Amino acid sequence: MHLRAPAILIAARPHGETAVIARLLTEAEGVVAAYVAGGRGRQLRPVVIPGNVVDADIRSKSDTQLPFARIELVESRGPFLTEPLPAAAIGWACALTTAALPERQEFPALHDALGALLTAICHAPSARGWVGALLAYEILLLRELGYGEGVKPAGELPQLLEAMDRLAVPLDRYLLAERRADIMAARQRLRQLLGRIA
Repeated sequence: MHLRAPAILIAARPHGETAVIARLLTEAEGVVAAYVAGGRGRQLRPVVIPGNVVDADIRSKSDTQLPFARIELVESRGPFLTEPLPAAAIGWACALTTAALPERQEFPALHDALGALLTAICHAPSARGWVGALLAYEILLLRELGYGEGVKPAGELPQLLEAMDRLAVPLDRYLLAERRADIMAARQRLRQLLGRIA
C-alpha cells in the first residue's frame, strides 16, 4: 500500500513512548489506521489533533501490516479547541466517525461532509450556523451505513435540538451499541452545551 492524500485525522492513540496510532479519513481509502513515529513529540503534537486536516504519506509492505504514516499539517482545528462548544462538537464528530466507520472502505460523501462540518463548526459565528450541518452529517452517516434515516431537520435552534434528541436513539442503537467506550457521553455533553444557548 502506498497512499499520498489529504486526510482528516479523526483519532490518535498513544503507542509506546513517543508514537501514536492515528486514524485518518481519506477520500479514496476511507479510514486508515497508521503508525506515526514521534506523534507525541514536540513537533508533531500540534499536528496529531482530531479534526486537523493533514497531508498523509501512508505506506505498508503488505495488507496485513499496520502502515506507517508521515503527516504534515494542512489545516489546524487547534485554535478552536479552547472554546467549549466547538471543542465538544469537533470531539463528537470525530469520535462518532471513528467508532462507526469500518477501515479501508471508501466513503467519499462522508469524507467531504465531515470536512465541511468541521469547517462550519470552526468558522460559523455561532452554533446556530452549524447545528443543522451536524444533524445532516449524523443522518448521512446512518444512511451510508445502511440505516436510512429521515430527511435533514430544519427550523430554528429549538426544533433542531428536538431533532438531535430523536436522533440519539438510532445512533446509539445502530452505530454505537457494541462499542466499549461510552461515545454517546460526548454527544450528551454537546447537547447540554447547546441547550444553554437555546
